[in-house]
Amino acid sequence: MATRQLKLGAFLLHNGHHVAAWRHPQADNGSKPFALYKKLAQTAERACFDAVFFADSVALSSGVGGLEPLTLLSALAAVTEHIGLIGTATTTYNEPYHVARKFASLDRISGGRAGWNLVTSDNASEAANFGRSEHVAHGERYARAREFHQVVQGLWNSWEDDAILSDKENGIQFNKEKLHALNHRGDYFSVAGPLNVSRSPQGHPIVVQAGGSEAGKNLAAETADVVFTAHPNLASAQAFYRDLKSRVVQAGRDADSLKIMPGLFPVVGETLEEAQEKFQTLQDLVVPNDGLALLGRMIGNFDLSAYPLDEPLPELPLTDNGQQSRQKLLTQLAQGENLSIRELYLRIAGGRGHFTLIGTPETIADQIQLWFENEAADGFNIMPPYLPGGFDDFAELVVPELQKRGLFRCSYEGITLRENLGLAFPKHRQ
Repeated sequence: MATRQLKLGAFLLHNGHHVAAWRHPQADNGSKPFALYKKLAQTAERACFDAVFFADSVALSSGVGGLEPLTLLSALAAVTEHIGLIGTATTTYNEPYHVARKFASLDRISGGRAGWNLVTSDNASEAANFGRSEHVAHGERYARAREFHQVVQGLWNSWEDDAILSDKENGIQFNKEKLHALNHRGDYFSVAGPLNVSRSPQGHPIVVQAGGSEAGKNLAAETADVVFTAHPNLASAQAFYRDLKSRVVQAGRDADSLKIMPGLFPVVGETLEEAQEKFQTLQDLVVPNDGLALLGRMIGNFDLSAYPLDEPLPELPLTDNGQQSRQKLLTQLAQGENLSIRELYLRIAGGRGHFTLIGTPETIADQIQLWFENEAADGFNIMPPYLPGGFDDFAELVVPELQKRGLFRCSYEGITLRENLGLAFPKHRQ
């Protein structure tokens, strides 16, 4: 086995990542959602994936929506043993104590397998569900997120690792000197603490982020263990990888203490022709309104319904409500290839701006290896086109090819997510 090993996450989204996944003849449309996710998590665990990952939104943005991640992950903890359990919770429409307590609880339940995907909400429609007439501006979202993370980390450090004594003979449950109140007072939050959940075998949950803006990269460099990111090609991924790793070092951390995992949308076939046919089946099922809604949401929460589908993308102002990095990526794609609105939404209907591979297990493994060995990725967040078949194809066909090449594990290294990701145990700090 190679010394450095790939990291793989399974990004499980509703019916799958293609916008037409719900129409695929073999798609499971979620009449029994837990049965589907249990099967997928166990498939991922058999394939030795590092983690399953669930995104989240606190507003209906497209389709029928999905389950609340913490509830789902807690249930999956009971039917899995090794795989990491990562879920999203926004810092924009949550409170730090709630987030710290829920993820610490998941970490204890799972024996140290929890991860928090820290996001600032890019879906402007969430605001109305929390008593706001307007979405929080981009700069303020990140300022709040920075303090939010500080509070959550402080709460996770309420208990020292050896604070719990459970000394029945002497009647001492815990060492009071090793329990610490937070007493945080900041611009956005006032939190006394301590947290009423003690630390887990991995210390505390890992922290995942996905921001690609300057503010997002700086926050990730200072605080994240893993970064999920979107890059359609090798050059873009390499530039991001080198930039972010240098920021990690500038923040006083070891470059390898943060794992960069771009999204990968794979369509796998025994032959190239079979893979292309699988992809075209999904493309032919795209409902125009769904494609347009996806594009408008991803390019900055703009309503594009007034523009002709077969004409170029209009010039849009810089979004203050959505993901600025994704708006830049999609605008450059449209302008660089002179794409119409229809062509652009079809281009992102599957990968949504992420790296897309359509091919055989061998050709897909070739590209994964190329990125991994050339400073573009520490691993990938796999985005199946539809569920469950699209994920089964990758787990059963591509993973064995990666294992054969010595790039990916055949068994788990440890019992916690932190161990399997190759991350150091976090020392308690008051």
